[in-house]
Amino acid sequence: MSVPARVCILGATGSIGVQTLDIVRRHPSRFVADTLVAHRNVESMADLCRDFRPRLAVMADAVAADRLASQLRGQGLDTRVEGGPDAVAAAAAESTIDTVVAGIVGAAGLAANLAAARSGKRILLANKEALVMTGPLFMSAVRQHGATLLPIDSEHNAVFQVLPEGRLVRGVRKVWLTCSGGPFRDLPDLDLASVTPDQACKHPNWSMGRKISVDSATLMNKGLEVIEAHWLFGAPAEDIEVVIHPQSIVHSMVEYDDGSILAQLGNPDMRTPIAHALAWPERIEAGVPPLDLVAMPPLTFRTPDRDRFPCLGLAYEALRLGGTAPAVLNAANEVAVAAFLDGGLRFTAIPRIIESTLARVPLVRQPDLDAVLQADCTARELAGALTRDRNFAR
Repeated sequence: MSVPARVCILGATGSIGVQTLDIVRRHPSRFVADTLVAHRNVESMADLCRDFRPRLAVMADAVAADRLASQLRGQGLDTRVEGGPDAVAAAAAESTIDTVVAGIVGAAGLAANLAAARSGKRILLANKEALVMTGPLFMSAVRQHGATLLPIDSEHNAVFQVLPEGRLVRGVRKVWLTCSGGPFRDLPDLDLASVTPDQACKHPNWSMGRKISVDSATLMNKGLEVIEAHWLFGAPAEDIEVVIHPQSIVHSMVEYDDGSILAQLGNPDMRTPIAHALAWPERIEAGVPPLDLVAMPPLTFRTPDRDRFPCLGLAYEALRLGGTAPAVLNAANEVAVAAFLDGGLRFTAIPRIIESTLARVPLVRQPDLDAVLQADCTARELAGALTRDRNFAR
């Protein structure tokens, strides 16, 4: 009998982490939740530690780590608790770990993802920012250190599944990324300037965190996925198309020169791509109901309205500019979305702040990691100032 794979889950208390742990629970002979990492959600992390009894639990917030250690003390657990950003990166590089699930949202997961790549891990990538911010650096680390990179975003995982050996080959014409269109896709007369955070977070098909739900509503989520697909599969921007598919049954497609279009279909459940990547190249049961081809609704597709949702075009522009532009795009978006969720910014101001930040932060065309981080910092400061400017916030 083979030894179970030891899994480190970055973002264990988030949506990706919880669904990964569901797969782990279903296959105890194949996977062990060795290391769990979270930010500051102590109560949820304590529950996970009692349930899965990991070897190591890490909180990025050092104060939260002290609280977690206090909660677990005297409960008969062998779990070691550590805290701080350095401990997060060290956990991803730990020699006992086989697989790292990169599920930390935003730029906060960047250092840990790079550490996992430089340690030659099998990386299940849900964190877009590793590729959006540092695409050339991250992919170079993957190649140089022999890491295995498996996407678990549903769209990129779908492309991976329908490409030979998961990579671009001669004869591929286009990569088609599908998107639900978000909560406002069927409301053409809705005044987007007046929408609330709760409305923007009410995704019609998927259960996601609030930040990524807003990104879905603005279509920035799909824009970031275009940049990610470029680095994952080596496809030029002009060969990556986005199409709205409200049913979320076709998760993405690859078009070939001979006229074939291959697609991956399934019920909208993140456990499918997670289970695929965890067991790859094998297949395992994920707890997802099979797709009923007869009962499912008709499948429809349409072109996204870039005038109504300009974030998608801004992402293509950042990819065209290259260098530090995608990092600036990502930073400005994170700041603007946070301000919107806090009630200090209109929904329609999000793309205005991103566009202005992109225009004002100097572009570094061939950045090293320090230059990327500096661009990220500069963009956050500028975008933060813009969110407080009434000309942008209204």
